Parts: sequence; structure tokens; C-alpha cells
Amino acid sequence: MKKRNILILILSIIILFVTIGRREKPLPGEREYGEQLGSVQLFLEYETPAEESIERGLALLHHMTYNGARAEFRKAVEEDPESAMGYWGEAMTYIHPLWADPPSEEDFNLGMSLLEKGREYAKGREIDYIEAAESYYMAGRNKSEKANLRAFAQGWKGVYEKYPDDTEAAAFYALAHLSTADPDDKTYMIQREAGRVGEEVLKVVPDHPGAHHYIIHAYDYPELAPMALEVSRSYGRIAPAVPHSLHMPTHIFTRLGLWKESIEMNSRSGEAALAHPFNGQVSLHYPHAVDYLVYAYIQRGEDEKARESLKELMTREEEFQTHIASHYTYNAAPARLLLERQSWDEAMNLEPWLPVNYEMGRYPAMEAITYFARALGAARVGDAFKAEEALSELKVLEEKTRETSAYWAKQIEVQYLSAKAWLIYNTDMEEGIRVMREAAELEATTEKHPVTPGEVLPARELLGDMLMEAERYGEALLEYEGALMRSRNRFNSLYGAGRAAELMGDIPKALEYYEVLAAQTEEADTEIDKVIYAREFIGKTE
Repeated sequence: MKKRNILILILSIIILFVTIGRREKPLPGEREYGEQLGSVQLFLEYETPAEESIERGLALLHHMTYNGARAEFRKAVEEDPESAMGYWGEAMTYIHPLWADPPSEEDFNLGMSLLEKGREYAKGREIDYIEAAESYYMAGRNKSEKANLRAFAQGWKGVYEKYPDDTEAAAFYALAHLSTADPDDKTYMIQREAGRVGEEVLKVVPDHPGAHHYIIHAYDYPELAPMALEVSRSYGRIAPAVPHSLHMPTHIFTRLGLWKESIEMNSRSGEAALAHPFNGQVSLHYPHAVDYLVYAYIQRGEDEKARESLKELMTREEEFQTHIASHYTYNAAPARLLLERQSWDEAMNLEPWLPVNYEMGRYPAMEAITYFARALGAARVGDAFKAEEALSELKVLEEKTRETSAYWAKQIEVQYLSAKAWLIYNTDMEEGIRVMREAAELEATTEKHPVTPGEVLPARELLGDMLMEAERYGEALLEYEGALMRSRNRFNSLYGAGRAAELMGDIPKALEYYEVLAAQTEEADTEIDKVIYAREFIGKTE
């Protein structure tokens, strides 16, 4: 009997250590962001009172809810001052691989010191996790973050290969690997690999927050977007109070032209963001959701709702969290409302708007959008002086941007060429078309950045518009159809394709595009001439 009791005791101890070593369960707690955060699979080297805080911090880290994650990891260190994973976790919150916002010098130095502290207590696999995070910091603080992200990816690749059954290491490898992708590489080799790794994680942990999140980022491209639709529709359910998890599915909905789903999720994301301020400021997730919301409303002809959403944003008196994505919204959303509806007079007089605590000049690539709107608006109404004035500003901003980001500098170049082409077209049709085609071809070598729902006005769509003006309807149709392959169900491209087909005499094709536009704008709250025309055309041919 004594031997039997000893055996039971030994088995109990083994089971206890296995349980401590590998956790997989929905994350509990009545803390910020609610009880549901998804599930993580965390390996711990010892039992700790900080376990729940570490798990919640890890889940929020995967949701890119960095401030919330930071609070949880700090709580973990309060609960267990020797928690290596607590120090590691906070250091990880200063690394934002997909956000184009490298840590400040203060945060960079803090991240390094936290990892040094964590090393004092790290055991076993914790050392590998700390070394993977250290790889980012050891690359030094550079003007460009590329070297840091490459080192970060190599660091996590090593952990992933050393522990092939570690789903957290796999998820972080997918994220880090994805951060090194070249947007000009149309094979999407890195994105496909990151997506594959994420899918493997979901087979083990079906509601893993990182796997959901990183799959969406990996497949956020026109050719790949359908592969992420199922994951997108489930992501918001696993963390219904986290603003970013509610927003992320709309990257794929936007790619696929699923505007109603985008509106629903971005509305929820915006509400959740307002409920979770950032250090007393409006969270960056609110304006980011509004940008996608405005874009989706415009495609459905719900211009009044778009204006209301933008007005609500611009009339808030609080300070806003400073971030590149927010700065994009402040410039892009007002410009979209005017350019999408070809309100050229208003566009050429567009004034920049920023919250009270923002300063001009911090993000020149974002500020360029306002000057693009001015230049294009002036060119379309024939005001050469105002157009040239705005084009000169665009060139200055392009040069400033080139110092830090070749990607954003190229985006400004596309905008410059697009507006310049319309100015030239006013006096030289063929040269205008040539320059506009150059802009479209340059844009085709790029991909939209995650901070944007899409180009403010796609160059290929603008080329279609120009060819329509030149009465070259067959060529215009090809450009509109190309634009729709990149940005599905865009209002202006649908109408343009329908009108071009109609003027070519291809009535069935014209009907096809007009019917999609009419269905898409069934709940329009604004009378728009193009919608009226499409419906009248459908009525005449029935």
C-alpha cells in the first residue's frame, strides 16, 4: 500500500509539472478588454502567481494591443519580480513589426534593459525567447528598421526550428518573417510561408489570436485575400472587446469588396477603441477604424454616413494618440470624400486637419495626400497655377520621405504623376495619357500599406477616366477591369466599366457592372448621378 501511495504521488508530481510546462486554455479574468482574448499555449519553466497576467499579456501582444499587453506584463512582474517572461513580454511590446513606427530612443533603451533584467531569471526555453527579442535590439537603433526586423526574423526562426511544437514560437516567427516581405515581390513567397505557419498553429489552437491576426496580414493582397476570408469572419468572435481584432477582418473584407461586413466590424472597432483610451488620449484604433468606415460607406453610396463618421472624428476635443495610421486618416478621409465624388473645386481648396496635439511635418508622406487632392482638383478644373503650386509641394514632401521610406516616397511619386498627367492632358492629350499610364504602371509595382484601406484614388482607375475623356472606350474598359481586380467592387470602377462597355455597344457587359453597382448602393443615403444613371439603364433594358 505504501509503495502504491508513493507511485500515485510521483505520478501526481509528473502531471503537475506537465501542466505547468504547457498551458492551453481560454484566457480568464475580469480585466480590461474583457474575458475573451482567444487561447494561447504557453510553456513556463516553473509555477508562478503571474501566470494569468503573462497569458493575457501574450494574447494582447498577438492582438497588437501593445498598451494593454504592457500593462499585463508589468502586472506579472509585480506579482512575481523574478518572472523572466514578464520582462520579456514588456520588451516585446515596443517592437511593432508591421506598423512602421520604430520605438523611440527611450523605449528602445528600456526594451534592452528589460531583456537584461529578464536574463537574470530566465531558464530553459525562456532564454531562447529572450534571445529572439534581443536580436531586434542588438541590431542597434537605425534610421531604417529593416536591419532590426531581419535580425528579429532570424531570431524567431531559430526558436521555431528548435521547438517545432511550440505554437507561440511559430506565431512569432510568422509575424517576424512577414515583416521582412518585399511588397514588390509578386510571388508573395514570404507572405505565403507566414500564412502557412499560422494555419498550422490554428490546427493545434483553433482560436489562437496570433494565428488569426498574422494570417490576415499575410493574405492581405488581392490574389491571396480569399484564403483569409474564413479566418477573418472568426477573428472578431474570439476577442469581441479588442478594437484591433474587430478591425483586422476588414482588411480582407475591403480587399474583397464586402462593404457591409466592413462597416459592421469597423463600427464595432471604433466603439471599442473609444472605450479603451491610450494614456488618456483617443486610441489610434479609433481613427484607423473611421478611415476604413468612410471608405466603405463611399462605395455603398452612403455619403451622409461617411460625412457623419468623419465629423464625429474631427469634432472630438480630446488629444489623440500619435501614430502614422492616425495621421493617414486625418489626411486621407477628407480627401476621399471629395475625390471619389469628383468634387474638384472643393478638392483644390482642401485644408489639412490635425488634432490639437499633432504637429505638421512629422509624417510628410501622409501630408502629401492633401496636396495630391489639391493638385488633382486644380488640374481637373483647369487652374494650372494652383495645380503647379500643389505639385511643387508634393515634390518637396517626396524628397523628405525618401530619406526614411522608399515605399511611401513611391506612393507620393504615383500621386505626383497622376495629378501632373491631368494637368498635361488639358493641353496635350497623348502626353497626358502617357504620363497617366506611367503612374498606373508604377502603382502596379506596389501594394497598399496596412494603414490604408486602399489608394486615395487608384492610378489605374484615373487612367480609365482619362481614356473615357479621350473616347477610347475599349482601352478604358481594360483599365477599369484591371482596377477592379486590385480593388474589388469600387464604386467608380464599377460605373466606369459599365459606361465604357455601354459606349462600346456591349450591353450585356454594361448591365453586369451596372447591376453590381445598383445592388451595392441599395441603401444609399445620397442621390448620386452615376447610381441614378445605372438604375435607369437597367430599367430600360429589362
